[in-house]
Amino acid sequence: MFGLGMGELLLILLIILILFGAGKLPEIGHSLGKSIRNFKQAAKENKENNKSE
Repeated sequence: MFGLGMGELLLILLIILILFGAGKLPEIGHSLGKSIRNFKQAAKENKENNKSE
C-alpha cells in the first residue's frame, strides 16, 4: 500500500488523532466513506453512459 509499512501507518494515524481529536474521527471517517461511495457511483454511471453511446 503505497510502500508504507505498519510503523509508518501507525505514525500517520497517531498524528491524525492528535490533530483532530478522538471525537472528530468518526465524523471524518463517515465523510470520507460517503465521498468514496459517491465517487464510485459517478464512475459507474459514467462507464454506463459511455457504453450506451
